[in-house]
Amino acid sequence: MKMEVTNYFTITFPATSRNEAFARVVVAAFAAQLDPTLDELNEIKTAVSEAVTNAIIHGYPDREGEVVISCSLHRDSLEVIVKDSGVGIDNLEQAREPLFTSRPDLERAGMGFTVMEEFMDSVSIETKPGQGTAVTMTKKISAGEPGGNERN
Repeated sequence: MKMEVTNYFTITFPATSRNEAFARVVVAAFAAQLDPTLDELNEIKTAVSEAVTNAIIHGYPDREGEVVISCSLHRDSLEVIVKDSGVGIDNLEQAREPLFTSRPDLERAGMGFTVMEEFMDSVSIETKPGQGTAVTMTKKISAGEPGGNERN
């Protein structure tokens, strides 16, 4: 059962590397409404950076395009969807393997999905070759629940 959405937004921006930091800051500012710890906020920012970078570098390797981020807040969690309309992923299982990269020419580490999975509570990927990829990530924010994180 889906949790009730308490707030949401969607943004669209050109798939250029200069917009990666913008996306990270926008999502972090939005997530701040749930009063996350600094560690939780940094984990969200890192996961968003990885997802957006993947969309830019892998989604549009030889043409221009757009990245769409949709975020929603729930009582105690954040959902982030990073979507491109690019080339899609031919072999999703292989792409999720640590150290695999389809862009060795750019000296990519191949850890994007691994990092997202480490820092978020759930990560799901929908992709269709030639049509794009959507990465949905959720993060439970402990301050949003009764008896959540105690802060100094």
